Amino acid sequence: MTANDFLQEAAALQERITAARRTLHQNAEVGFGLQNTLQFVKDELTQIGLTPIDCGRAGVVALVGGKRKGGVFLLRADMDALPIAEEAEVPFASKNGAMHACGHDMHTAMLLGAARLLKAHENEICGTVKLMFQPSEETFEGSKDMLAAGLLESPKVDAALMIHVMAGMPVPAGTVIVSAPGVSAPAADYFEITVRGKGCHGSMPNTGIDPLSAAAHILIALQEIHARELAMDDRAVLTVGTLHAGTAANAIPDTATMGGSLRTFDEETRSFVKRRLTEIAEGVAKAFRTEASVSFGTGCPTLVNDKELSACAEKYVKELLGTGRAFSVAELNAASGGGSSSKSAGSEDFAYVSQQVPSIMLALASGQPEKGYCYPQHHPKVKFDESALPVGSAVYAYTALRWLEEH
Repeated sequence: MTANDFLQEAAALQERITAARRTLHQNAEVGFGLQNTLQFVKDELTQIGLTPIDCGRAGVVALVGGKRKGGVFLLRADMDALPIAEEAEVPFASKNGAMHACGHDMHTAMLLGAARLLKAHENEICGTVKLMFQPSEETFEGSKDMLAAGLLESPKVDAALMIHVMAGMPVPAGTVIVSAPGVSAPAADYFEITVRGKGCHGSMPNTGIDPLSAAAHILIALQEIHARELAMDDRAVLTVGTLHAGTAANAIPDTATMGGSLRTFDEETRSFVKRRLTEIAEGVAKAFRTEASVSFGTGCPTLVNDKELSACAEKYVKELLGTGRAFSVAELNAASGGGSSSKSAGSEDFAYVSQQVPSIMLALASGQPEKGYCYPQHHPKVKFDESALPVGSAVYAYTALRWLEEH
């Protein structure tokens, strides 16, 4: 079968893939609470002729192939939505306060489409394709949870691929961009700083210890890290997004709490910033007679793209789509007159998989601004161009088939 024949097979699934996407979109669920989503995915896999296998708290895997000896290639789709009330004007909008504003419904539908393609060509698979349907990507917990449950074993995974749809890209829907080797998404860490003082009446501040004043100075002092303690090429973003304290305007509270996030592109910088954040918070708090404690919650490491797999993926996608619809990051930057950076500011918990096996992340353009797709990911009005769906399914399946064939 030629690549063009394969693409045409995927195009014939447009209506089925779109219907699956709209069902998932209209019934968006968040985190690990994916009861309806999971049941839908399992039912679809069973209907295709595959056996869904529970993995972790709310993940599911399925195997295709295995009739011929060979390696194991993992394809991943995330399933969770965001706690955002949808404002997009689409007839299948979610009404339950959750929204697939990041496009994970697209990913899941595309992987279900790929499952159909792979099942139809199961006798041609030189090894096994493992399908990974993952919960809780938005909280950076789902991939780690599935890994702990044995995701990469039985059978042992040799390489892995993920696709992420991108809204608002200035290229036609269905265009694929292959990440360059190395880090393409930063590590992410969420933190909370609790400052403890002594509450009192606002008219008698001398009888208390003000945690709000200390918290304000900590917030400002944290900017010192980026301004004076990192080199020019040490890319990092530290954001304090919340500050909560007290309930009355005429009272000094006992505590003040700040919440924030950190993005870094290498582990050394990540460790340094986390250490200095803690030292600054504790030191400034002490100077203001308060005490500060710092805790780090969910996060993920950097996503690393394998050099050989990046080259292979670029070759396979160009075979499938042609050079006009598939690009490496360098080619896309050159065509747009941009720089050479391939790094995204958004973190991605597929990073945990990339730390264990050779992995690659692909971007799939899913809506041009000039065609009305004006809002970015995570916006309550974001929309995605569904014409990209069969392309994503074809890229998933064809890349796995070709990699297994060559390895």
